Amino acid sequence: MGSLLGLSRFIDRMNELIGRGISWLILIAIIISAGNATVRKILSTSSNAWLELQWYLFGAAFLFAAAYTLKQNEHIRIDIVYGLFSRRVQHWIDLFGHLFFLMPFVVLMLYYLGPYVQRSWISGEVSNNSGGLVIWPAKALLLVGFFLLALQGISEIIKKVAVMRGLIPDPSPFISAHEAAEREGEMLAGEVKK
Repeated sequence: MGSLLGLSRFIDRMNELIGRGISWLILIAIIISAGNATVRKILSTSSNAWLELQWYLFGAAFLFAAAYTLKQNEHIRIDIVYGLFSRRVQHWIDLFGHLFFLMPFVVLMLYYLGPYVQRSWISGEVSNNSGGLVIWPAKALLLVGFFLLALQGISEIIKKVAVMRGLIPDPSPFISAHEAAEREGEMLAGEVKK
């Protein structure tokens, strides 16, 4: 289990770096969007390539941040129901969800995206829009994003099993929305008293 936990730590570090770094793509997309809008208003001209580049950057940020979001345990779940169970049952729910929902979906996406990206790359697929960009890089972003999500899913399964066996402390203990609000209120009250 030690080598699996080492693999998990490596995947976590990698997705942490990618997740934090990818946030800069949003800033770049905003700058390109503002520049494109300014040029369009002032010079009455525009470029589909700049519009598509914005979409590519936003898509990359979204896809690459999916693994980071899973690592941070910030993915969507129904906390009202989830919070009713003991932490042990919650671990089983998480493990079941990762094994029977997340991983099959991600593997299926990788299976279909591989040939999809390959065909686009071989054909040199280009946007239908006048002056648009080459499309295969955007399709490749899908493949890379789902690959990173698959790796993070493996890491989460390893960590969940290790937590359930008592080998590591729970890296993301469950805090209900009510508890989080109480903690934040206490923190703010403490700051006000200072």
